[in-house]
Amino acid sequence: MVGTERVDARLETDRRRLPPEERQQQIVDEAVRFFAEVGLDGKTRELAKRLGVTQSLIFKYFETKQDLIEAVYARVYLERISPDWPALIGDRSRPIGERMSIFYRDYGSRIFDHDWMRIFMFSGLAGAELNKRYLNHLSKTLLEPILQEVRIAAPDAADPTLEDLWSLHGGIVYLGIRQHIYQMPVPDDPQHEIDRAIARFLRSFDIEGPYPTAASRG
Repeated sequence: MVGTERVDARLETDRRRLPPEERQQQIVDEAVRFFAEVGLDGKTRELAKRLGVTQSLIFKYFETKQDLIEAVYARVYLERISPDWPALIGDRSRPIGERMSIFYRDYGSRIFDHDWMRIFMFSGLAGAELNKRYLNHLSKTLLEPILQEVRIAAPDAADPTLEDLWSLHGGIVYLGIRQHIYQMPVPDDPQHEIDRAIARFLRSFDIEGPYPTAASRG
């Protein structure tokens, strides 16, 4: 027992020698896993136990728990938004269906993730501002530009709305919810199903759907 305590003490000493930037990243990384498991109501003292540090050390890097949650928000949500997406969405040298297919393939690869889905659900249930801020940001920077491009591609009589696009978006995100929240089976090839959903959405406004990928053709 004494030997174990000595090992723990040595590990604690080694951890305390981490450079500040590395220590802060370590705290945020573990906080992402912690809040994804227990929800945003999780206690920082429990997080400190997982890290093998004191609670006061966490507050050396983050003045309040909310500051830590803001860092988790940036890591889980904002850092996964690609700076390349606006240019892709506005690239009219490609059909809108192809652009939407590429965008949602990349978007799905970043959010169909255990931690992202669980923190998103926990945040929504807690009424936290994280979800609202993220969804507002998503709408302004990505969905509204996509809608503009869909309207340009649609015949004059068509009238796609943002609500139509949210319905498509929500259906795509639900693939990740089924997998990571409900632990239910999902398609072996999610992109094939995503392309089919995009094609149905665009056909409803007399627009050609995404070009079939090699996977969807096979």
